[in-house]
Order: sequence, then C-alpha cells, then structure tokens
Amino acid sequence: MTTTETGRNEKGAGESVRVRVDPGICGFECAIEAGKEGRTVRLSIQSDCEQIKKLASLLGPVSLKDLFVPLSKNIIFLSAETSRCHLACPVPWALVKAAEVALELALPKEATLRFLNTKS
Repeated sequence: MTTTETGRNEKGAGESVRVRVDPGICGFECAIEAGKEGRTVRLSIQSDCEQIKKLASLLGPVSLKDLFVPLSKNIIFLSAETSRCHLACPVPWALVKAAEVALELALPKEATLRFLNTKS
C-alpha cells in the first residue's frame, strides 16, 4: 500500500509530497519525500533495504524531462536496476508517482495492489 500526503517542504520552497510504501512480504517499508525545486524534484528516500539505500545514493534530482522518457531510459528505473532492486519492488514506481505529484503533473491518490482469491 502506498500512502501520500502533501505539506510544506523543509526549505519553504513550496509543497512537498510525502509517500509511505509498504512493499509487502520483504517488510522493508520506505518513506519518500519529493520536493519541487523549479522544474526538478529532489527525492529523499528512507528505508532499511540495502538496495533502496543504494538507489537513494545514486538518484539525483529528477527533471520534468526524466518523467517523459521510455521506461528503459528513465533515470529512476535505471538507478533501480543498478541498485539491483527486485523487479516487482513498488518503490521505483512510487518515486515516479511522488515526482509527478510534486511537479503538479498528477493528483495525490493512493495506489494499491491486492491479490484476490489467494490462499494464505
């Protein structure tokens, strides 16, 4: 489950977007803050997952242009691949959504993935 909220960022430069990601079975929750800086977004990522920590260290500001390239050229997904994130990890797509909301390209709305009719 992903939870989104908006608020003033620390620098007072405008709205920031905060997202909490519960990735499921791995249990490594992730906190994301996306702050708009002109036509770019600075992403702050907190997690106990080693791959997500590496992703956070590789990822610089994300530009408007970065969000409109094919998946195979997207800086967020390229950084996730370099960091060896699991293919099904929801954190990279949560970063994209947070950046879109911070740049006012999308509205903040929770996204969910539910398995139906599974045996637990």
